[in-house]
Amino acid sequence: MLIDFFFTLKDAKIPVSIKEFLTLLEAMQKNVIDASMDDFYYLSRLTMVKDEAHFDKFDRAFAQYFKGINGAFDTNSAIPMDWLIKRMERELSEEQKAALQKFGYDKLMDRLNELLKEQKERHEGGSKWIGTGGTSPFGNGGTNPEGVRIGGKGGNRTAVKVWEARAYKDYDSERELGTRNIKVALRRLRKFARQGHEDELALDQTIRATANNAGFLDIKMQPERKNNIKVLMLLDVGGTMDDHIERTEELFSASKTEFKNMEFFYFHNCVYDYLWKNNRRRNAERFPTWDVLRKYTPDTKVIFVGDATMSPYEILQPGGSVEYNNEEAGAEWLGRFTHAFPKFIWLNPEPEGLWQYRQSIAVIRQLMNNRMFPLTIEGLERAMRMLSK
Repeated sequence: MLIDFFFTLKDAKIPVSIKEFLTLLEAMQKNVIDASMDDFYYLSRLTMVKDEAHFDKFDRAFAQYFKGINGAFDTNSAIPMDWLIKRMERELSEEQKAALQKFGYDKLMDRLNELLKEQKERHEGGSKWIGTGGTSPFGNGGTNPEGVRIGGKGGNRTAVKVWEARAYKDYDSERELGTRNIKVALRRLRKFARQGHEDELALDQTIRATANNAGFLDIKMQPERKNNIKVLMLLDVGGTMDDHIERTEELFSASKTEFKNMEFFYFHNCVYDYLWKNNRRRNAERFPTWDVLRKYTPDTKVIFVGDATMSPYEILQPGGSVEYNNEEAGAEWLGRFTHAFPKFIWLNPEPEGLWQYRQSIAVIRQLMNNRMFPLTIEGLERAMRMLSK
């Protein structure tokens, strides 16, 4: 069974070797894990995948191969705790959800500070204290149109600030494209020029010069023809962008192939005072946004990639970031980019038909002078025409 699993990983273009496979078998023989599907998942990923950039490929291959086999590992008939917790969460009607009060950002943070001083124990299912379930705007797993998520996992995506350690994955630049049409659309932006040393045979000129030289060979050389377009790509990562990893990776992979002079940085939700290039080290290796703005020339094409789905506070309010208290609003930083680089666009993987229902998307579109395009083939073609003007 595991031999076929090994070949499934190979087919998914994960660089696994026989040595890593034997390590997995040795661990299984020594019973380092219990008879649990979850334990086997983590053990196989630990032994077979050496680069976090391949985690998403591994997840898809694992799910494809072991689909429906989870029951074979089920040795405990007890009701899962996760099921019990979810069952206890309060189910609200749409009318009840609409009736919940929105505090506003400043009042929300003031109220949170008060509760942190007053609360002495854990709460669940309530409407006031910091806890789980319930309708309080503070905690996790509950329902409130606007709140502060503290620990746990998000569900309704209505939090305006998130207090927890967050880990994002780098986009895989070597992802196999589902269609070459993305590359074709990106090629509209290419601008070729011959630069550098003359190390390429100029065939047409050689033939013409030889003919003019009475048939004696006269070789002509020319510089290599290269695409001299400069591209700076800023990619939103984590949170709601997890729903768009596959499509974003396709774009990222195609862009790195088509644009030889391309630099990229990551941000989360909105651009603030620093960016990063490695999500595993994003707290240790930060690049000040001011340095990025000053480093690249004004003829650089800037491409933002993100779903623009967030709380409007994150764009318009100092301190509105879900992760830390940013001194300047995200709108200020976006304005600096559009001023420094006249050629800019925003690519949005969210379906264009949903844009009208997202307040934050409307704000970003206004800041981008309506240069927002859907991450589709047709949208890419329109975007590339915009950048080529």
